[in-house]
Amino acid sequence: MRNPFSKKKDQGLEVGTSRSMIEPAFYLLPFLLGLMIFTLYPFVNAFVISLKENYVLMSGKYSSLGLGNYAEIFADPDFVNGLQTTAVYVLIVVPVATVLSLIIATLLNEKIKFKGFFQTAYFMPMVTAVVAVGLVWKWLYNYDYGLINYLLSFFGVDPINWLNNPAYNLAALIIFGVWKMMPLTIILLLAGLQNINPQYYTAARVDGAKPLRIFFRITIPLLAPTLGLTMIVNTISASMVFVELFPLFNGKPGSAYSLYTIVYYLYDMFYTQWEFGLAAATSVVLFGIVLVLTILQILIQRKWQH
Repeated sequence: MRNPFSKKKDQGLEVGTSRSMIEPAFYLLPFLLGLMIFTLYPFVNAFVISLKENYVLMSGKYSSLGLGNYAEIFADPDFVNGLQTTAVYVLIVVPVATVLSLIIATLLNEKIKFKGFFQTAYFMPMVTAVVAVGLVWKWLYNYDYGLINYLLSFFGVDPINWLNNPAYNLAALIIFGVWKMMPLTIILLLAGLQNINPQYYTAARVDGAKPLRIFFRITIPLLAPTLGLTMIVNTISASMVFVELFPLFNGKPGSAYSLYTIVYYLYDMFYTQWEFGLAAATSVVLFGIVLVLTILQILIQRKWQH
């Protein structure tokens, strides 16, 4: 005979399950609304605007829909220059900053004197305004009394006009970019190193493994997830290089306008030229480049780990 209370019990379970699913949704609702309003909608709107040729922001009028804006930006030498400059910047800054940060994080992970002081010193640039730091670097690069040229003079190197000679503008930006990227990378890698079980190192030393072999056979493989994360974050950050140009070159893309980056080109199209369709097309292209690079890094990281 069927229990008369079983139906009520089932109904109670259904109500409880529904409530357990609805309640978290209410907690997530503010975040989801913010995500849709401030992230999803602007992206969709930018993509739509990128298809509107001769788009006028104030009136919302445009001549036609199509890929004309994309064709125009890829035919623009400044945009091509921006692609090349950004590519070179990413390909140099990200690996160099990661390698240097890994070395420093490994040293900071050891038992050394004044460990807290060094950790604070390497973290300080992260909490300092980029413009303020850029002004300091502008002084370091100064042709007449800059510290970098002063140090190079001890090695017999003539003063280099870092900021006024287009041949050295990119090198100056890359050096500044590496220094700026290192603090966060050091912190992330140091956190990853501290999560590695010390028993692995103890067992390796008992077996007679050398420090260099331990580093490449134990530290690097176990640090692979953290390295993958830092590479992805740094690639996204380096692809959007923009703020660093303002203090170094007085708001210009290099001394002879030869140091365009993708984001600076976007800024120039939007705020200076008022070519909103071209600016939107540039933002979509940048998003696509960052998305492809991120997916490639994730696939490479998975293959490396397994």
